Amino acid sequence: MRVHFDEVRNNKIKSIVLIFSFIIIIGVLGAVVGFVYDSFIFGISLSLITALIYTLIVFKSGNKMILSMTGARPVLKKDYPHLFHTVEGLAVAAGIPAPKSYVIKDTALNAFATGKDPEHAAIVVTTGLLDKLNRQELEGVVAHEMSHVKNYDIRFMMLTTVLVGVVTLISDFILRSFLWGRIRRRNNGNGTIIIIVIGLALAILTPIIGQMIRFAISRKREYMADANAAILTRYPVGLANALKKIKADPDPLVDKANKATAHLFISTPFRKKKSFVTKMFATHPPIEERIKRLQEM
Repeated sequence: MRVHFDEVRNNKIKSIVLIFSFIIIIGVLGAVVGFVYDSFIFGISLSLITALIYTLIVFKSGNKMILSMTGARPVLKKDYPHLFHTVEGLAVAAGIPAPKSYVIKDTALNAFATGKDPEHAAIVVTTGLLDKLNRQELEGVVAHEMSHVKNYDIRFMMLTTVLVGVVTLISDFILRSFLWGRIRRRNNGNGTIIIIVIGLALAILTPIIGQMIRFAISRKREYMADANAAILTRYPVGLANALKKIKADPDPLVDKANKATAHLFISTPFRKKKSFVTKMFATHPPIEERIKRLQEM
């Protein structure tokens, strides 16, 4: 079991490094705004206030919005007793309150967890997943999602969503300020021109970089949740076999999934495309690599 804990520790360290990258980007953008308006205090304050407002909105209603967007509906124990027993049993093993169970009517094999903390969490599975997986495989998938809940990945990913939104908003604000000629023409020297060029480059590139960091965080959290699921079930083969079935799904498209919710699912909810750009912006690590790591545990 030593390898399991090493996997968890390593991915936590990498995820912390990635989230600090977001903070640096927002700080740099705030400094650029400060240059535009001749007040670094104003620039940094604007960045912080925008981040705070976005955070409050997402944490207050983000969970309900996600469930509604994906078409998830709450289910009763009498509807899917095996799902309820699996969720309740693994919640006890994880030492957290049992998340609410939701189902999406879709033939695709997929699942995700959402919420702001273990006390306000939900685990969502597709009917296709319930139909195709056996007991041990379903336990592996639910344990993966339970790990996201226990490790506060659900809150962590909400935070990264907020940060991407903040980066995009501030970048757009900077671009509009330049376009409106907000820069004071007090000095047209080389130093000012260089700063303007750097500011424009940052405003254009940082939303793209922010999205790339967000997706990288998502990939790291998936590896960590796989490792934690193996610890929780003491049977990594169950999740590995589930991922094999998910990989072989001829129609992996979850009809109501979109780019805003894709990173939540256990596997990409879109039809798989192979290209360099697709790999850069992938929300999930290669499923073959995930299976390999589980088989080596």
